Order: sequence, then structure tokens, then C-alpha cells
Amino acid sequence: MNAQTPALMPDFADLLLDAVFMVDVLGRIVYVSAACERIFGYTPGEMIGRELFDFLAPEDRATTRDEAKQVMAGYPRIGFENRYVRKDGRRASIMWSARWSEADQLRIGVARDVTKRKHAEAMQAATYAISEAAHTAGDLVALFREIHRIIAELLPVAGFTIAMCDAHTGRLAFPYPLDDQADAPAEQEAIASRMCTDVIGSGQSKLLHHRSPAALSDASASSGGSASWLAVPLFSQQGAMGALIVKSRAGTFYTEQDQELLQFVSTQVATAIERKQLHAELLRMAQYDALTGLPNRRLFHDRMEIALARNRREQKRVAVLYVDLDDFKRVNDLLGHAAGDLLLQEVSRRLTQCVREEDTVARLGGDEFVVLLEHVPLPGDAAIVAEKIRSAVSQQASIDGQQLRMLPSIGIAFHPDHGDDAEQLLKHADKAMYSAKTVKVRGSE
Repeated sequence: MNAQTPALMPDFADLLLDAVFMVDVLGRIVYVSAACERIFGYTPGEMIGRELFDFLAPEDRATTRDEAKQVMAGYPRIGFENRYVRKDGRRASIMWSARWSEADQLRIGVARDVTKRKHAEAMQAATYAISEAAHTAGDLVALFREIHRIIAELLPVAGFTIAMCDAHTGRLAFPYPLDDQADAPAEQEAIASRMCTDVIGSGQSKLLHHRSPAALSDASASSGGSASWLAVPLFSQQGAMGALIVKSRAGTFYTEQDQELLQFVSTQVATAIERKQLHAELLRMAQYDALTGLPNRRLFHDRMEIALARNRREQKRVAVLYVDLDDFKRVNDLLGHAAGDLLLQEVSRRLTQCVREEDTVARLGGDEFVVLLEHVPLPGDAAIVAEKIRSAVSQQASIDGQQLRMLPSIGIAFHPDHGDDAEQLLKHADKAMYSAKTVKVRGSE
């Protein structure tokens, strides 16, 4: 090494892709190479004299302080990773090699930018996590909550929402909140709604921030101008199904790289939502009657078994009402099955209005319905409900311009009086219903 070598060291350091730091015992930066501007966004002049911790991400300060103590105690550290806040507000992931110079009383460290590698790892992890969430989330809201958490690990997110678009009406719904802490929630929702409309209509993502104020109305610029908004469309196999919108933290602005990232993630999100919607629809079809929307026989049995188990513990009465429409076949024969379907839907609506929210009305098939009444104090209470049903169903109904009047036959069974399980109670109520129907037929002869 000749006499010129020490003088040339700063020039050599400035050629490195990694940034070289020298930090004194008080944590102040006394030297940093030129690579700091590419990695952190600050020039050497902006960093020298300041504490290195001033640039550190708050959540990494405790672990970094411990690492610094180890270095100053004479233990070199290689491969330690932490995060810093760049000048533009974004996070930079750094891998360090550091040692302590006792003679100079300085920490000497080399900072390698591993942001892209960490980003790629995070993207891979996000793809897997979103796919897993589609299988494990109990419902759509739970799925949205998990997607929110996953995306917040990729981007600085202050607000997050998913908008769903009704394929038939085009109406937007926001099933997951944007920003519960927003100072002006109405204005925030207005911005999100406009962005949703734009990205769903165009099929293209959209990025807004304070450098494009013309994109926002004057009314919303004051609240939306200090942060970025990023919206990407969500596509199903049938077309645009909605949009995903994120709002950055105050003073932090999204970039085109963030836009590309969210577009990539949106594909996984849309697939997860579509899968969850399909699962929910299959579950609904398995448990609910397609014509009336009432619980079907299977779901009614499930609810009945739960009610009976609770009734055994609480020693209270449960009633089952079996409802059959007299001469319903005549409606189908005279007016057609379409009119018969409309009549069944109207009967379903009336039955539901006759019971409490905690009770269950189900369609077993054809013109047969059952009602589960829980917590029935006296047998006469079930008879009152039966009479209410009889009166409601017997009212005339206007179907395809025809005034129709149906008379129901109703049978009642009680637990534990008429059986200890769902099957026994249904059989008893069915038998009681046919007895009531027979009495009416004989009375009309």
C-alpha cells in the first residue's frame, strides 16, 4: 500500500454498490459513502452529523440497539437485517456487516440494500398467504381482514377497502371499511367511490397523490392531497367484480412499483374472493330452498337438533308446526307452474312474518312448510301462532292478475310430549296436519 492509498479510500468507497458508514460512540454518522443516496434517498451531506437511529424504522430500534451494543463490545456482526425509512417515506431493507474500531472509537459498517430480495420473498409469501386465506377464512369479511393484513406487510397502508360491484345493477358496495380513523370519512368514501368507478370501468389501475391534484375535486383535495391513493380492479372469470383500494400514510406516496405490486396481488385477491363466493353459494344451495330462500329440510333438521339439545338442558318446550296448502295442485293445473311458484314465494313471505326472528320457517318441498318455535311456555302459545299463520295464508293473493285464496292445514307437535328427536316430532306434526286436513274434507262433504 503506497502513500496515496489512504487518500484514495473515499473514492474507492464511493464506487461500491453498498454504503459504507462510520458511526461514533454517540451514534452520530461521521462518514458515509455516496451509495447512501441510492439506498436511502439522502446525500452524504444530509446524513453526516445526524444519528443513524434518526433514519431507522421505529419497530426495529430495540433490536438494532442491541446489535450496536454487541458490535461496540468487540463482536463483529455479519448478516444482521433491519429497516430504514427512506427520504421518500418508503422502507428500505438493509443487511449489515459491522465491526468496532477501538483505535478510532468508531463503528464501521457496510449496508447492503436487500429491499428487492425481501420484496420478492414478501410477494411469494403474500401469494401463498392469500391462497391459504381463501381456504381457511370463515367468510368473506374474515377473508378481507386477512388480505388487509397481508397487503399491509407489503405497502404502507393507512386505509384499505374492497369494493364489490353488483353484476346486474352496477351498484358498488363496501363490505370492508376504508379507514375507521379518517377525519372526513364521507370525503374518503367519495374519493374511493370515484376511483372504484374509474378502475372498474376502464379495467386499469389508478394512482393518485398530491402531485396530481386535478384528478380530485376541490372538495376532496384537502383531505386526500397529503397521501396517495391506489386502486386496482378485481376481475373474475365473468369480468370486473370490484376493486381494491389502499390509502398511504400521511406524507408517504405510492410509486409505480407499488402499483405493479398491487396489480399482481389483485389477481390472487380476486381468485380468493371468487373461490370464497363460490363456496358460500354452494353452501347456501345445500342449505336453502332455491325458490323461496327459506331453509331446506337439511338445515331445518340441523337447527331442530340444536334447539332440542338446548331444550333438554333448559327444560323448556319446543313446538313444530307442519303446514300444507290445500288444493295447491289445482293452482299449478289451472294457472301453470310459474304462477304456483309465485304463490309459494308469497306464502313463504307471510309465514316468515308470523314468527319471531329466533324461530325458523323452512320449506320441505312442494307446498309443505314447517315452522320451529323455540321457548314455547304453553301449548296454547303454539296454537296462537298456528291461528296467526292460518289467517295470514288465507288472505287473498294477487298472482298474475288472478286473486287466489289458499287454505292451509296445520299440525302441531311438542317436545318432549310427542317425541325426543327431530324425526319423531316431524312425523307427529305431519300426522296431525293430515288429520286436520281430513276433518276439513269431511266437513265440506
